[in-house]
Amino acid sequence: MQPLKILLVDDHEGIRRGIRRLLSSRPDWQVCGEAANGREGIKKATELTPDLILMDISMPEMGGLEATIHIRKILPGTRVIMVSQIDPKIALHQTQSIGAAGFVAKTELSRDLIPMIDKVVGQ
Repeated sequence: MQPLKILLVDDHEGIRRGIRRLLSSRPDWQVCGEAANGREGIKKATELTPDLILMDISMPEMGGLEATIHIRKILPGTRVIMVSQIDPKIALHQTQSIGAAGFVAKTELSRDLIPMIDKVVGQ
């Protein structure tokens, strides 16, 4: 069985590093790449065809919401989980309206990210 290929898209290197550490607990998951903004995320997603993208909402150049809309058109089978520091009620509504598979608040990544990924890839 192929590992789950995950692309990390966040403008903060420390957040990407922390997520990578969290995901390393699962040998069946592989971080296939990283991007620091939405434009770069679209480019990497097209090149790497990940199974799952963890996408920050607020980034320079192009935010995660706009990038997710583009990626969902190009790679409709790729699931996207949004992450953000903004109010979860607002973020959840925004992410659902663009077809993202889920949302995790950055303040709850250590607790909620792995269960959310399990839920999304189990869909």
